[in-house]
Amino acid sequence: MDAKAKRVFRVVLIKPSHYDQDGYVIQWWRSTLPSNSLASVHGLMEECARNRVLGAEVDIEIEACDECNTIVDVDGVTKRIRAAGAGFVGLVGVQSNQFPRALDLGRQFRARGLTVMMGGFHVSGCISMLPKLPPDLQEALDLGIHLFAGEAEGRMADVLRDLASGQAKPIYNYLDDMPEMAAAVFPILPRSVVTRVAGHYSSFDAGRGCPFQCSFCTIINVQGRKSRYRTPDDIEAIVRANAAQGITRFFITDDNFARNRNWEPILDRLIELRERDKFNIKLLIQVDTLCHRIPNFIEKCARAGCTAIFLGLENINPESLMGAKKRQNKIWEYREMLLAWRKQHVMTYAGYILGFPTDTPDSIARDIEIIKKELPVDILEFFYLTPLPGSEDHKNLYVRGVPMDPDMNKYDLEHACTTHPLMSKETWTQVYKDAWKRYYSDEHVETIMRRAIASGINRTKVLDSLTIFSGSARIEGVHPLQFGFFRRKLRKQRRYGMPLLGPFVFYPWRAWDFLKVTSQWARLIWRYRRIMRKVMKDPASRTHFDEALRPHTGAGATDHFVEMFADKIPHTHGAPVVAAPVPAAVQAAG
Repeated sequence: MDAKAKRVFRVVLIKPSHYDQDGYVIQWWRSTLPSNSLASVHGLMEECARNRVLGAEVDIEIEACDECNTIVDVDGVTKRIRAAGAGFVGLVGVQSNQFPRALDLGRQFRARGLTVMMGGFHVSGCISMLPKLPPDLQEALDLGIHLFAGEAEGRMADVLRDLASGQAKPIYNYLDDMPEMAAAVFPILPRSVVTRVAGHYSSFDAGRGCPFQCSFCTIINVQGRKSRYRTPDDIEAIVRANAAQGITRFFITDDNFARNRNWEPILDRLIELRERDKFNIKLLIQVDTLCHRIPNFIEKCARAGCTAIFLGLENINPESLMGAKKRQNKIWEYREMLLAWRKQHVMTYAGYILGFPTDTPDSIARDIEIIKKELPVDILEFFYLTPLPGSEDHKNLYVRGVPMDPDMNKYDLEHACTTHPLMSKETWTQVYKDAWKRYYSDEHVETIMRRAIASGINRTKVLDSLTIFSGSARIEGVHPLQFGFFRRKLRKQRRYGMPLLGPFVFYPWRAWDFLKVTSQWARLIWRYRRIMRKVMKDPASRTHFDEALRPHTGAGATDHFVEMFADKIPHTHGAPVVAAPVPAAVQAAG
């Protein structure tokens, strides 16, 4: 400790998880996705500590944890802050589905007399879009929890001074003043936190904001429609800082990295680090369905270390996409785009939304079968169309007084949270369950494996992903993006208001639950590995070819699903022209 430092201010940053249907925290020995919000706030706190923003005599000591992979010891945190003599708890990056858990943690810390601040997409989204505070945010304020809306770059020092002096405002609202990203403090977490994520993935944002207007999206109303970017120097500094502690795998959290105006110099810098300095960089990025139109984009992503990408495919029905203002998705180009990634041996994950107004059980089943046959996507993951707080959809329903589920814990994209014009809630729920079974049939799993081998995609990565994405919803009851390895369920960490089960009830139930889930995973793993062995032994796998791998053959070529939706494709520039069917009488005459 510096000779001038006589006091300590302890900051404890927690990224909350959320509850399962039984009220237990969804938590794992190892989680699968890193939290960039946690890394960003931790980096900002470290900057404040280096700059001694609370005075030369005060050391700022920082703890960080992601509750998805770490047990939050409320009493232990309380003791450490009290021992320091000053400090606060920051509930970071709280999404709508995590808000009930965050509120429960805040309630416990407030009951022990600690200062608590909460920020994230739920707080920012509600404040940005709703005419007044919803009851859950008001409840947080009533408990004495301070709320933070917007981004903290350039503001954290002032907020810390307010907290340390006991003069913190109930609400800090910076939504109308988005900071520039160039030379901004970069996200960083200690290795001990990063290694609790499977594969030791960290994260960073190369940019924030999105120019598109998708009505179901919260990003455009929280981070803004004006895109802001880090520089290549910033990205190199982030990579080198992580590499110094043995971390070289990254999830680039930009909602759409393909629209980052600095994408090429950033990728060139990463390529240089890989090829010249021998950094073993691996990237997972999110892009749009038009990224293949950008010259050299896909090739440079692969050279920079991109092994997998996530696409917002969302739907193959143009009517649904237009209704959601997802105008940038051109269904007639999906296959060309997917084949471009396969050519670079990059694995593709695609999100698909169920519950657009024109969706029915039959249309959804039909569309999934079309995707299986005609689109060479590796992993398809399903979501409910959900009116997330902070989205235009949520605001419109709120203003119109349309009933929405009041339980924010269900706003995790895997629950029906409002009514559907053509499907009952029960039907919609069944459609969601059936979608996983339909896409991940053993027959199609085998096809995906054969495509991977024929395309030179890492078969182990494909096999592991197929196992996780096929089994998470069906076995664990959670979406694959919430999955982790070795689920924890703690008897005393149950949702506020739900009774704690006694030890003689809880532990036998937990033992049976664990054995049941483990046996289901064992059967799935065995079955998929048996399929992979079969595929590997078949010499035809290396030359496998099916309709989805057929390359685009020119402007006149149309896919079957384009023909099916020909009457719904908007007549915009670049859209395919599908010839009208020839009348039967004309055919006969010919």
